[in-house]
Amino acid sequence: MNIILLSGGSGKRLWPLSNEVRAKQFLKIFKKADGSHESMVQRMYRMICEVDSGASVTIATSENQVSLINAQLGGKVGISAEPCRRDTFPAIALAAAYLHDVKGIPGNEAVVVCPVDPYVESDYFQMLDKLYAQAEKGEANLVLMGIEPACPSEKYGYIIPHFPGLLSDVHSFKEKPDILTAEKYISQGALWNGGVFAFKLEYILDMAKSVLGTALYEELFRNYENLPRISFDYAVAEKEKKIQVMRFAGVWKDLGTWNTFTEAMSDQVVGNAVAVQCENTHVINELQIPLIALGVKNLAIAATPDGILVTEKRSSDKLKSYVSDQRPMYEKRIWGEYTVLDYRVQSDGHNSLAKHLIIIPGRHISYQYHVHRTEMWTFVDGTGKLIIDDIITEVGRGDTAYIKPGMKHAIKADTELHIIEVQMGDELTEEDIIRLDWDWGQDGL
Repeated sequence: MNIILLSGGSGKRLWPLSNEVRAKQFLKIFKKADGSHESMVQRMYRMICEVDSGASVTIATSENQVSLINAQLGGKVGISAEPCRRDTFPAIALAAAYLHDVKGIPGNEAVVVCPVDPYVESDYFQMLDKLYAQAEKGEANLVLMGIEPACPSEKYGYIIPHFPGLLSDVHSFKEKPDILTAEKYISQGALWNGGVFAFKLEYILDMAKSVLGTALYEELFRNYENLPRISFDYAVAEKEKKIQVMRFAGVWKDLGTWNTFTEAMSDQVVGNAVAVQCENTHVINELQIPLIALGVKNLAIAATPDGILVTEKRSSDKLKSYVSDQRPMYEKRIWGEYTVLDYRVQSDGHNSLAKHLIIIPGRHISYQYHVHRTEMWTFVDGTGKLIIDDIITEVGRGDTAYIKPGMKHAIKADTELHIIEVQMGDELTEEDIIRLDWDWGQDGL
């Protein structure tokens, strides 16, 4: 199978545990048979490979999630990264062009597209295989997966098939309804639209030429910020005449709120926390200070560097409207992780930012320099090799480094390396990084 996994989301519905970088699909909440934990994206990839060990998996995502995907999947998947946010049709068109132009997938092969973040079981992946096979036949230009509704819901769009059964032509699509209208749709045999579909690759490339003006990966990528914001449903599905739907009656849960997310959690308490005489309550604490929950019911409690949340689970669907955009205070990278300890903007416009960096043994931060900021590093534990303007120095606990704008620098950990980094300047952004090439194989590095 050729599979495109859509990995996006702003992280606001599961704040403060998730953010734009550490979205819900990267949270390690699922316990494996050996007792270790895996994330949604790791679980999805593993279960795809169990059904089809030769599957070609590409993740369509934003640039700020690439490092975390590489960290969790170790380069096992292709990555089509959007240079900026657009809607689902440009993202899928870019990923399709990536498959064709970069990975060399022929246009007559089928492709399955699905979100990376539903909670599903093995029968879902068997259905993906059937969806792929149906698209390969070429009877329809687009084959959708329709999910049998567990209840009337206002959260999903609906697909109305022409007739019941495993496979049907699509009669019509319905927007997200109110509950009474949803009940009416279900009585007519309607299915949830879970955003899962399959097509021949050349079909979407032709649609990209028609709607976006080109189907070439380099041209789409270069001109991406100028592409229209348009959903796949509006650009393609709702206009297509040769379209089918396959009925899926297995487990499918959208873990989009704390109420549904905690249903899939393997542990009631995670981190530096205690819950005593609590009922239907989940507690997650990523902070160093202790968190204690006593005698409470039906709550989701989360404390992270991004903030603290206490919510009655059924009220958690209202959370997104109360969460403001802010700098992520915690982020995992392929080289390790960092936590923001302090961030201040002074009245004269001067900024300061303090981070705790943890670098994994054998990993390194890229050779780089900054235009706007000064950095001061204090090495508080571990050992490594520091490079400043091509000069290599062994560093360890108690050493410091002062890095001015324009100074080239990098660090590689020999053992787990802990650094307190203080940034100062008028502009402290992740974009103020100019990356350079460095041969990490030289000089024993």
